[in-house]
Amino acid sequence: MKFVKYLLLTLGGLIVILLIVALFVPKEFEAGSQITIDRPAPEVFDYVSSLRNQGNYDAWSRQDPNIEKKYTGTDRTVGFTYEWKSKKVGDGKQVITKIDPGKRIDMNLFFSGTDIANPSFIEVTPLSSTQSQVTWQINGVMPYPFNLMTLCYDMNKDFDQGLKNLKAILDK
Repeated sequence: MKFVKYLLLTLGGLIVILLIVALFVPKEFEAGSQITIDRPAPEVFDYVSSLRNQGNYDAWSRQDPNIEKKYTGTDRTVGFTYEWKSKKVGDGKQVITKIDPGKRIDMNLFFSGTDIANPSFIEVTPLSSTQSQVTWQINGVMPYPFNLMTLCYDMNKDFDQGLKNLKAILDK
């Protein structure tokens, strides 16, 4: 019985310490990546501006082949919404908020049913007539105490992998 008491006290103390640490961890985060693709910018932008294509290259969809997807509206237009449900990568929603034709698509990303909008974008910059640079980035807020996850999880790796997947698809 003493063992159980000490175990519970130890676990309780650990939880309190983690909650205190979370008070000092930034709630804001930024993640993203860039890659060069050997395709003309208009061709690259045409592909990435479709949220329906995102599941072909993003790292999260590839982690869960059973992800449930729902689309609302007209793809490639402001207001188009992509929602997903997944036991492996979580639930969320992405909404197109602005499009700069041929150059950039801005989106708001909502995680796990929250109403916190995390702005993200994909930008395509021509490097030459046959080469483009793609930048994919997100800025957001991770609410307390979930902001602790930013100490353990590097979202940049997922963006890197997603852009490598995109490159493999478009460079064929």
